[in-house]
Amino acid sequence: MKYKYILLFIMLITACKQKRVVSPSFYYWKTVYKSDTLENAYLKQFHSQKLYVRIMDVDLDNNYSKNPVPVAPISFADSVPGTLALIPVVFIANDVLKERTEPQIKELARKITSFVKAKTLQAGKRGYQELQIDCDWTATTRDHYFKLLEELRKVNKDKVLSSTLRLHQLKNQGKSGIPPVDKVLLMCYNMGNLRQYGNQNSILDLAEFKKYAGENLARYPKDMDIALPLFSWTVVFRDQQYIGISKRVKWNDLIDTAMFLRQKNGLYQSRNTQTNLGLQKNDVLRYEESNLNDIKSVAQYLSAHLPGKPFNLLFYHLDHHLLKNYQFNELEEINNLLR
Repeated sequence: MKYKYILLFIMLITACKQKRVVSPSFYYWKTVYKSDTLENAYLKQFHSQKLYVRIMDVDLDNNYSKNPVPVAPISFADSVPGTLALIPVVFIANDVLKERTEPQIKELARKITSFVKAKTLQAGKRGYQELQIDCDWTATTRDHYFKLLEELRKVNKDKVLSSTLRLHQLKNQGKSGIPPVDKVLLMCYNMGNLRQYGNQNSILDLAEFKKYAGENLARYPKDMDIALPLFSWTVVFRDQQYIGISKRVKWNDLIDTAMFLRQKNGLYQSRNTQTNLGLQKNDVLRYEESNLNDIKSVAQYLSAHLPGKPFNLLFYHLDHHLLKNYQFNELEEINNLLR
């Protein structure tokens, strides 16, 4: 009998050790920060301690000078709650990294840091503990991007420096390289061919995800946080050619049979020219969403392949319109699948 209790105790201890620590929070990806009751409620229920806030994009100006400039920087109508640490996120367009000299890269790092510090103060914060850089770098821009990260580290010596990581960068580590940062944030979305005509989900597809992930998750040489999607969009095709993502067409529009004809393959055809929606007659649309079951499937797969280290889980993104599609207990279930 004594041995039975000892065995049970060992099993309980082992189970406790195997449980992964997951800290859930959100990206904030809007151009104006305003306090919102529903958004704050989700942060509170998750006991979130951080909020990852997009500060700006950095892209080339439209003049002949082609200088890097802030694009659509955030403004703060309200202060970020005192219970949350603000983690600034800066997106760098690939064109910014091309044909940059070393002095120009150093100057860019200094300007980014100065801008981030000013915005952090506007948010009601004295400083930040982590700076995250978002960039879909390629083999041709990798060296300049990594140099920028090294320069950002020099002017943010007491900060954690992180970089986003796309799936192709996870898989092709030799070609893409390993960014010189403290940790990475794996973006587990936008994993299909958005521009391909037909019925698919380019936001989230487990079969597609498996092509990139698997053993690459455990052997990646940096600590890794995870981001999962909560968004949807409508992709528009004309003569079976991709013409863009529509910000005007919503799901309620597509299911209006007077406006759209649902095809057998699940796509939607515009019955008439609809100027208010930017559509011509016979344009074909594909609605893609972050289906809860698909998110759970990806979470289960991640749980089986990630190492047992603690990590931050970010949902993209914090918006009350999106949150209405997901009950808190549903998102908590995803958290539990990863623990």
